[in-house]
Amino acid sequence: MKTVMINKPNDLQIIEMDKPVITEHDNVLIKMKAAGICGSDVHIYHGQNAAATYPRVIGHEMVGEVVEVGSNVTKIKAGDRVIVDQVVNCGECYACRKGRGNVCANLNVRGVHIHGGYREYIAVPESDVYVLPDNLSYEDAVMIEPATIAVQSCSRAELTKEDTLLILGCGALGSSILKIARLSGATIIAVDVVDEKIEEAKKNGATYGINLLKEDVVARARELTGGYGPTVSIDAACTKDSLATLLELTGNAGRVITMGFSVEPTAVTQFKITAKELDVRGSRLQNKKFQEVLNLVEEGKLDLTNSISHKFNFLDAQKAFDFVDSRDPSIRKIVLTFGN
Repeated sequence: MKTVMINKPNDLQIIEMDKPVITEHDNVLIKMKAAGICGSDVHIYHGQNAAATYPRVIGHEMVGEVVEVGSNVTKIKAGDRVIVDQVVNCGECYACRKGRGNVCANLNVRGVHIHGGYREYIAVPESDVYVLPDNLSYEDAVMIEPATIAVQSCSRAELTKEDTLLILGCGALGSSILKIARLSGATIIAVDVVDEKIEEAKKNGATYGINLLKEDVVARARELTGGYGPTVSIDAACTKDSLATLLELTGNAGRVITMGFSVEPTAVTQFKITAKELDVRGSRLQNKKFQEVLNLVEEGKLDLTNSISHKFNFLDAQKAFDFVDSRDPSIRKIVLTFGN
């Protein structure tokens, strides 16, 4: 089968790889139909993800059609349209025993530590497969995985309707978080450096918008909250200075959620955390959130359509990644397709 392989940073090749076979463990064989290009995929391609190993078949936003199942499979059948959970955990370490397998001490993520979905077929355990709603196309279904990341971050934030949430960054990640956060009833402040993204966020449920290139984001956030500051801040920009900014503007007893993997040192002080007794919490990947997102889609509470801006055949993956690097302003979400 044909496969997109990142041999080493900035070295993408289309290679032939053996088609996977059904085993007792990997007991569901899936023919890939669509896979998203995420920022983390781009970082792996450029050698900017410290967690990734090479050579690697990347791709963790992956949907397809089941073509074969093992004799021990009971819930999935051939012909099912499915999405694959990217998290593989040991089930035995402290984190797993605490129900937090997404930060397993022996964590493997498909497309990062082990091979992912940029290939024609993938075999996975039945427990890692979720059936898609009939009314959702394969391409739009790619957006389920980003929505699980958003659900995880809002869960870590313990977001409620009493909160005022500030989302720093209105790109793909921030937009996904906004779609989930608005379901809580919280007041939402969207922050970015691009006016068009801020306006789109306001159309999609944000109450206020701040362009941090034009306004003092700390002063404006306090003004919008009666001087108190947002009770929850989520970092969807993940820049060198973003954590320090959120520690400054978040109100007393608030929660600050970090999602970035930057290894650059950033200047923060204990005083900001201690004086306001802030909870600074990481949010990584997702922890069995796929069914929660699927339920929201089926209940009509979450619309994942109209998010895809560009499609490329997976054999044109190099063109797709070059296009990402062009930073074309029309890019929202790029999907690789596996049809003829």
